[in-house]
Amino acid sequence: QVQLVESGGGYVQAGGSLRLSCAVSGSTFSSYIMGWFRQAPGKEREFVSAVSQSGLMTSYADSVKGRFAISRDNAKNTVYLQMNVLKPEDTAVYYCAGKLSYSRGFESDYDYWGQGTQVTVSS
Repeated sequence: QVQLVESGGGYVQAGGSLRLSCAVSGSTFSSYIMGWFRQAPGKEREFVSAVSQSGLMTSYADSVKGRFAISRDNAKNTVYLQMNVLKPEDTAVYYCAGKLSYSRGFESDYDYWGQGTQVTVSS
């Protein structure tokens, strides 16, 4: 059974930074495309970023390009999301997700999800 556990969320002022981590267990981490999604109150869950199995390919939502950076450490079974220049509109619950197939791109059809970690950015 694949388990994903996020950490690193918290409360930060606008312009600040946070780094989210997602530790994966129960399967071969290096086989999975890993993504980050977020859901703000009253809004649908949206794609934030994703990284290929090797870490060589990445994808970002337009709203976070240039501010967020995704990375992974296959030796530690962990994927990270470095978030810089945070804005109040980045406030959301952030979810880590994983999937094996790229057949429908980076932004959808994930099979496994974490429980989420809250990020709150004050103005």
